[in-house]
Amino acid sequence: MMICGVDEAGRGPVLGPMVIAAVMLDDDGPLRKMHVRDSKKLSPKRREELASEIEKVATIELVIIPAEGIDEMREQMSLNEFEARVFASLIDRLKPDKAYVDAADVDEKRFHDMIRSGLSCSPELFCCHKADDIYPVVSAASIIAKTRRDRLIADIQKEMMEPIGSGYASDPVTIAFLEKWMRENQDYPPHTRKSWATARKALILAKNTKLTEWSDEG
Repeated sequence: MMICGVDEAGRGPVLGPMVIAAVMLDDDGPLRKMHVRDSKKLSPKRREELASEIEKVATIELVIIPAEGIDEMREQMSLNEFEARVFASLIDRLKPDKAYVDAADVDEKRFHDMIRSGLSCSPELFCCHKADDIYPVVSAASIIAKTRRDRLIADIQKEMMEPIGSGYASDPVTIAFLEKWMRENQDYPPHTRKSWATARKALILAKNTKLTEWSDEG
């Protein structure tokens, strides 16, 4: 019997992509022996080590949604609806007998039903909060998604040639980067989710600051 776990990394950040991963294998025994856990409870080094081990024993599918793709999607549907569609597409690619997913919606049943409505295959579908803590196969998907997103953030940082932090609005390094870029360029930096309130407010503030500086000089 093939089992599959699906989870995401980077749902909430103002900067960078969201990565959704699906992991499938016929028995979660190898994952239990690895002591996989929710990726947020692991160090970056341990996540990378586990990701390498998971890749050896499981079939993996990934979807990477860049910031501009998230902005375009939000013009048409909610983030929960979009996430459910991607979860369904990954499950359809793998066609497992059982699929376990971490519920993004506060209403587990509603998220379950959104995924089910997008499926072409017919696995048993288990959808709950904290699934990445409960089911090793979802923990594995969480680890794969998180390590891939971390690598992509590192690539963006190299592109920007300065620290950008994690991309989350709670990260002072990320906010400092956004504010500095916007003051200097009067526009969003690449890879910013322009539909996020944090980004919009930061740009308004940057433009007002620039205008104030110009007025004071006059």
